[in-house]
Amino acid sequence: MTSVLGVDFGGTKTALARIDAQGVISARVRLPAERTLDASVDQIVHALDDAAAVGVIVPGIYTPSTGRAWCPNLWGTDEVPLLDRLQQRLRVPVAIDTDRAGSVLGESWLGAARGLRDVAFVSISTGIGVGILSNGAVIRGAHGIAGATGWFALDPDWKDSYGAMGCWEAEAAGPAIARRFGAADAADVVQAARAGDATARAVLVRAARYSAMGIANLISVLNPEAVVLGGGVMQGAGDLMLEPIRAEVRRWAQPIAASRCRIELTELGEDAGLLGAARLALAISE
Repeated sequence: MTSVLGVDFGGTKTALARIDAQGVISARVRLPAERTLDASVDQIVHALDDAAAVGVIVPGIYTPSTGRAWCPNLWGTDEVPLLDRLQQRLRVPVAIDTDRAGSVLGESWLGAARGLRDVAFVSISTGIGVGILSNGAVIRGAHGIAGATGWFALDPDWKDSYGAMGCWEAEAAGPAIARRFGAADAADVVQAARAGDATARAVLVRAARYSAMGIANLISVLNPEAVVLGGGVMQGAGDLMLEPIRAEVRRWAQPIAASRCRIELTELGEDAGLLGAARLALAISE
C-alpha cells in the first residue's frame, strides 16, 4: 500500500509521519525545530525511508511559482529556496504548501469537514490564519498570502499593535488573551476560567466576539459549507468559546450563508496539518 511522508514545519517543532492512502498514521516523530533550512531538510532526509512522496507544510508564505518560502519564525526574514533544496536532496516527488492549506485539506479529508468542498479552517493560536477550500481547491492568492486573516480590520479605532500583526490577531490570538488577563500564557487564562474566575471568562468571551466577527466576514465572503476552528487557543478553550462564537456569527454574517454553514471544532487537532501534508503528497504520488 502506498505511503507518504507528511512533514509539518512548526515554529517550535517539526512533526513527521508516515501516512497511507486511507490516512492511517503508521509511524511518527516530533523533533525540535531547526533554525537553518539545511538542518530542517536533514530532518526529512533522515526520516524518509521508502515513502513514495513527501508533503511539506510551512508556517508562513509559500509561493508555488518560485518554490520559495518566507518563514521568519524558522529561517529568518529572507525567502528561502525550499523546493529547490528539497529536490536536490530527495529522490521522490515533493509537494509544499502553507500550514493553513494543510489544515483545511486535513479536516476536509478526515476531520470535521469530511467530504466537503467549501471550507474555511480558522487557526487561533499564537497568530490567526485561515485555510480556504473553494470548490475543492485551495485558495492561495497571487503571492501565496491568502488566508492572512489576522489582519482583518474589525475595530475602527486604530491601535499601534495593529500595524505589527493586524487587528484580529492583536485582539484575539493567544498572546492577546494572556496579556489582557495579565497571564504568561493563554492556557493560564483558560485554567482560571475553568476554576470560575469571572474576569478570565470575560476575557475569553471578548476574544470570542472578535473571532466571531472575523468568522462572520469569512462566511459572508466565501459562503462555506463549514468553518472549522483549530489552533492552540481553540483546542484548549473550544468548549468555552464555541457557543459565544456561534451566537455572535449569527448576528454579523449574511443570514442565509450563516444559516447554512456549520461551525465546528477541529476533530484532528495537531494532526490536521500533517494529514493535509500527506494529502498533498498522495496527490503527486498517484
